Amino acid sequence: MLPAMVLCAGFGTRLRPLTDLIPKPMLTVGDRPAVLHTLAHISDAGLTPVVLNTHHRADVFEGTLPQWVRVVHEPSILGTAGGVANASGLLGSGDILVWNGDILAEPDLRALIDFHHGNSKDCVATLLAAPRAAGQGTLGLDASSRVVRMRGHRSGVEQIGADFMGIQLISARLRARLPAQGCLVGDAYLPALQAGDQIAVCMHRGDWDDIGTPRALLDANLRWLRRHGRANFCELHVPAPIELHETVVCNGAMLRGAGSIRQCLALAGSTLTAPAHRAIALPDGRVIQEE
Repeated sequence: MLPAMVLCAGFGTRLRPLTDLIPKPMLTVGDRPAVLHTLAHISDAGLTPVVLNTHHRADVFEGTLPQWVRVVHEPSILGTAGGVANASGLLGSGDILVWNGDILAEPDLRALIDFHHGNSKDCVATLLAAPRAAGQGTLGLDASSRVVRMRGHRSGVEQIGADFMGIQLISARLRARLPAQGCLVGDAYLPALQAGDQIAVCMHRGDWDDIGTPRALLDANLRWLRRHGRANFCELHVPAPIELHETVVCNGAMLRGAGSIRQCLALAGSTLTAPAHRAIALPDGRVIQEE
């Protein structure tokens, strides 16, 4: 089975102030940090070894990751392409799965790998994407599910649009050309397309979340509750004057006040005061209000 890498070194700028304290992949979704959902899914598919890179707030990962995850710390951030290149000593030189640490999804990884192998003679990478109408989304595809639109690149006739999900299989021959520092899209995929290489796209038709903003993080928690048939997820006693509705409360959080707490997330070490609606409570005492 293929090796896998989960990219966790980013700064999470759009998620500030949450990511001032907690790196994006370590933010809670449902019953655990987001990255632990991803690692469990990768493990269930039998991929090994599994490598994870860190940079921003690397200390928060300590003591949380499974022992079978091999961690590569980047003293200076290398970007998505540079991060993969830097981990080649642990990943080997063959094809690999790469998963952005801020993406939550449950794709059929075996089907994705089979799709990739079926296209590997002609394509240097396979991207997982969600379908959109032609001209919409971050990608445009031709009738053979090959990329003909990506950022400023255009080639061929677009038949359908798609949103790239940040999950991909990268071939050995493209990995050999990855820069020591740079971005997978801008410094690997675009140059490959401009050189005439082909990139395949496998469609994902299930739910997925990009937890890149506070609103997206909160909505991902609400979807987790609904998907698991839970009214709430709470790891502590709720005082009688407080009623929870579609709310996730982490162990180590504190609830105060009286009334309804609805569609909120209370992170470990935070304090959330009722009444509250669509709020995220941070460990440093701040509360982010989302509408």
